[in-house]
Amino acid sequence: MGGSGARNPAPQSADNSPIAIICGGGAFPAAVADAVTKRGRSVHLFLLRGYADPALARYPHEWIKLGSAAKYMNARHSHGARELVVIGSVVRPRLWQIGFDWKSLLYLPQIAKLFLGGDNSLLSGLARIFEEHGLKLRGAHEVAPELLMPAGLATRIEPTDRERGDIEVGSQLLHALDSFDVGQAVVVAGRRIVAIEGAEGTAGLLARVAEMRRSGRLKLAEREGVLVKLPKPSQDRRIDLPAIGTDTIVQAKEAGLAGIAVEAGGSLVLDAQQFVETADAAGLFVIALPASRQAAE
Repeated sequence: MGGSGARNPAPQSADNSPIAIICGGGAFPAAVADAVTKRGRSVHLFLLRGYADPALARYPHEWIKLGSAAKYMNARHSHGARELVVIGSVVRPRLWQIGFDWKSLLYLPQIAKLFLGGDNSLLSGLARIFEEHGLKLRGAHEVAPELLMPAGLATRIEPTDRERGDIEVGSQLLHALDSFDVGQAVVVAGRRIVAIEGAEGTAGLLARVAEMRRSGRLKLAEREGVLVKLPKPSQDRRIDLPAIGTDTIVQAKEAGLAGIAVEAGGSLVLDAQQFVETADAAGLFVIALPASRQAAE
């Protein structure tokens, strides 16, 4: 596998207390739990009903609703956890779908205000509530740094000068959109903005591009365009760091794209070797850009 970025070990800590993990959907919650336990720390999982993979029940766990604040806010007392990780996909619910318990009801006015903003505003606000209860919020990349994309070119296929121009346009757009708290991804072709990620997520974005090509509303060469997926400059990286996987490669190929650009150390990736092999086999390039110095820690 190419790339010059080294994977740094997890930060050393004398704290061997369990790590509490709130688990949404997808494969990343399992990857984080596996990585933490391999380092010798125990975990306690809060599995979100309707989202988390039932296979995660192999770990110490309890099933919860999104609004089960009393359980995960008391993780320090009930499970000895001092640190909390939030990982996995969750479709943003309406307030009435959260299933508030008595403790979350106490925060209802505060949570209702958070729902008026974008995802970054919502998640950062929830993070502050966690920390008010003595839980140190940790990013998945902090407890499982081996899941981060390394710097440099990952695939044998390199982007052309034209495609590097598309990457630059996409990067500039995502930085400019930061204050609007919208998606983390954009598709650019011929320095033209083709589509911007909205509430549908990256998979929905790529499906939209594929449909536009099939319908003839988007006329491009057979393999043209780049997916640029980067964290927002002001984003709290402890929550909602961009994630890519082999499914992203498949979706990008179906959308007729030439490649994918992500940020080195700013994107989570499952099974990096398989990811690169899948991209090479699909004829797509993957490149990791230098980290933005504007990023919020």
